[in-house]
Amino acid sequence: MKLSPRLIQAMEILQLPMLALTERIDEELSSNPCLEVQESPDDANADERREDNSPDRGEETLVVNSEGDNKADFERLADFGDAYAEVLDWMDRPGRRRGSGSGESDVKMMALANTPAPEQSLGEYLIHQWTFVEAPEEIKSAGRVIISNVDDDGYLRMPLDELTEQSDDNHSLQAALAMVQKLDPPGVAAHDLRECLLIQLDAEARAGHDVALPRLLVDEFLREIELNHIPQIAKRTGHSVQEIKEAIENLGRLDPRPGRIIGQRAVPYIIPDAIVDLDDDDNLIVTMRDGNTPALRVSDTYREMVKSRQVDTGTKKFIRNNLRSAQWLISAIMQRRQTVRRVIEEVFAAQKDFLEQGREALKPLPMTEVAAKVGVHVATVSRAVAGKYIQSPRGIFPLRMFFSGGKTTDDGQDIAWDAIKVKLQDVINHEDKSKPLNDDQIAKALRENGIKIARRTVAKYRGLLNIPPARQRKEF
Repeated sequence: MKLSPRLIQAMEILQLPMLALTERIDEELSSNPCLEVQESPDDANADERREDNSPDRGEETLVVNSEGDNKADFERLADFGDAYAEVLDWMDRPGRRRGSGSGESDVKMMALANTPAPEQSLGEYLIHQWTFVEAPEEIKSAGRVIISNVDDDGYLRMPLDELTEQSDDNHSLQAALAMVQKLDPPGVAAHDLRECLLIQLDAEARAGHDVALPRLLVDEFLREIELNHIPQIAKRTGHSVQEIKEAIENLGRLDPRPGRIIGQRAVPYIIPDAIVDLDDDDNLIVTMRDGNTPALRVSDTYREMVKSRQVDTGTKKFIRNNLRSAQWLISAIMQRRQTVRRVIEEVFAAQKDFLEQGREALKPLPMTEVAAKVGVHVATVSRAVAGKYIQSPRGIFPLRMFFSGGKTTDDGQDIAWDAIKVKLQDVINHEDKSKPLNDDQIAKALRENGIKIARRTVAKYRGLLNIPPARQRKEF
């Protein structure tokens, strides 16, 4: 089986979200001299005409590595998802724009000047503070050992006995630990949650706050707080239920993972691929948001050079390969736009009610159904929705969210699983908090709305929505 390079590139480009596509274009512009930024809309039409008439479109007898078995190219395509995992999972990868014209260097300098410095890690932050701590060298050395073993949450998970392999002096480790635990952020270098909260309460006590009751609760009733046994705690401590609730509310202001506030990752920046809305006549409007990607064209200069008799064979071969690469990229981007748009149109033809009613109006929609209507393989639809986001009147959502299974209600309407989750959340939001509903009662309430699901399904969805069980939702 032989797969054309044009097809491989089209499949790769199709998967990229908008930010990654902009970065991919920028990389190609930097490495391919035959690819240029289009200066005016008229250039696009002329370039498309040349594309159609060009004898070098790369569709002659070219195959991937025609002298071999295509193994390297298939492996590249198979590993594409892993290579772009951070992008497709929407971890923060900054997109870059390529400038054009005489101001390009100024734009790049401005971008460099406004680029934030790399964030300081928790270990670096602690070491910086530790440098200014006055202590004997053996304690300073033990402190560096402790800091090197603090994890990203700010905890020292390893017992001190095991750290003696890195520091021979156990007495120095004990002394250093007490000093490290006084560094910022409060609660750092604790062995467990109880110790972490107690360290933070000690810091509040040094600031003049009354933490006697919160400290008692953490020290002796942490498990009871987790189980929401507030009346039992009040009875055993001699305090009122209201006092216990206020103390627990104060504990809620403490940070169970103090290390996370140092060197936190920025929130991923999302650029929707399209805006979806309804006009005044309830007709679907899809507007593609690819205006941030520069319009591309193939260089006329290099087109002429490849035809010139004065250019040697080696140079012509180099130019011809880059011309084909540029043409393939432009064609792949155009194909990506068309495919994503067609998929979005078919998705919202089925999910039109979502635009007016929200997630509770979502319907079951398998990818195979959309693939059949668009006229492509289901794998192409899967690639087309990977990492893509949609801006709608209801907010910005991942395109993949609109594909799901579901059930048929008693009145014959199809309802998606996400819509069932919304209804489950609504039932819990309106329950009597002094007598919260258990999973059986929630399932019964949903059945009264025509949705028949088992108790275990309720428990599963409640867990996915991070909703605690009834005993922990009870308010006193």
